[in-house]
Amino acid sequence: MSEVPSELKFLSSHEWVMVEGDIATIGVSDHAQELLGDLVYVELPEVGDTVAAGDSVGVIESVKAASDTYAPISGEIIEVNAELEDGPERINVDPYGDGWMYKMSIEDAEELENLLDAAAYSDSIIDDD
Repeated sequence: MSEVPSELKFLSSHEWVMVEGDIATIGVSDHAQELLGDLVYVELPEVGDTVAAGDSVGVIESVKAASDTYAPISGEIIEVNAELEDGPERINVDPYGDGWMYKMSIEDAEELENLLDAAAYSDSIIDDD
């Protein structure tokens, strides 16, 4: 069973969001990295990019597949996890810690209400299995 931390919000496309003040940290869920397998490449957005909720902002590739990643909310990219460029497997090892992908400013906090809580996300991935 995949780990689903209760303090996070999720997209049905398997991105997670941790909110700290007006900053959101985004990564991909434990379930997503399990489905993809061993990651070999991560394409991250550029610092300074302004994105809208639902925009494709990057790609993660494994030995099995490539998958787009999506912005869960609107805002500006303020930091990326450059460690993933040389070590994409960090997502496999610690998807909710060292495997975070990027941080962004929160343009509209109301968009967070559109995300799944941990219980709803857990239910959605059980349906996937």
